[in-house]
Amino acid sequence: MNYIQKLLLSSILAGCCIGIGGTVYLKVGGTAGAVLFSIGLITVVSYKLKLYTGAAGFVTKSNILDLIPMLFGNIIGCILLSLFPTNLDVTTIIASRAACEWYNAFILAIGCGVLMTIAVTFAREGKWLPLLFAIPTFILCGFYHCIADAFYYAVGWQQLSINILPVYIATVAGNFVGCNIPRVIKTINQ
Repeated sequence: MNYIQKLLLSSILAGCCIGIGGTVYLKVGGTAGAVLFSIGLITVVSYKLKLYTGAAGFVTKSNILDLIPMLFGNIIGCILLSLFPTNLDVTTIIASRAACEWYNAFILAIGCGVLMTIAVTFAREGKWLPLLFAIPTFILCGFYHCIADAFYYAVGWQQLSINILPVYIATVAGNFVGCNIPRVIKTINQ
């Protein structure tokens, strides 16, 4: 298997993990569901799978283009998980995204990106508690996560319109910006 094939496979598996987190969140709801969503990122980090929002804050000039197949693979994984017959209701999530202006989605996605990089940074050091706080925090704050949203969109694809595309693109971009804010802060403080 070549590098791109491995990257895609790892990315698809990471998308599946986030789909599992999204499924439990939708089934349980509230704070408990938000906490249980963390299993998705715990699995991604533990198995070193390639998640767009888990990698965006750590890319370099030499591997930044890896984010493109990574995002694509994550979306495929979310689509695969959405095919499970779990009777999930994403009507409220999709309606809120459809009503959101792209620039607001961008800002909400920045908050998620910051928390994702904080969670992954500490988890890579074997400190899991920040991950268990960061994931529910971004969910309960209403921040947008482009991979979780890909799962929600895949589950509720019948409810989507083309108007959601600018919101999704803004979410991907906002997550990237947010994921890199901790790096900037770290650089300033050195």
